[in-house]
Amino acid sequence: MNKQVEPAVVAAANTVSAAERIEERAERVKQATSNVVEKTKDAVDRAADKVETSLHSATDKAAAGATHATEKVNEYGERAREVVDDARERTDEWLETAREYVREKPIQSLAIALAAGWVAGRILRR
Repeated sequence: MNKQVEPAVVAAANTVSAAERIEERAERVKQATSNVVEKTKDAVDRAADKVETSLHSATDKAAAGATHATEKVNEYGERAREVVDDARERTDEWLETAREYVREKPIQSLAIALAAGWVAGRILRR
């Protein structure tokens, strides 16, 4: 071979060898980057799953609390209606008893009313 051609062939061989090494290293970097991206994606997915689970749990607890509160409000409302109804019945019974007494004994009823008015007047003057 020619002495001028030999250095060119060696240089070309070195260039091909360097290109192969660069290509190998680029492939390694590409693979490492893919691995890091995949690991990051997995970590993000796990974190998102944990957040979603926590949100579902919190929502369920809040809904249960709201349901319990609604039940209690309804229960207390029903009790209040019962107390009011009972008070109305007692008042109606008392008024009916008073009406019957006045019908049966009108003079005594008038005397009791006058006496009660006189006592109330004396108390209020002081």
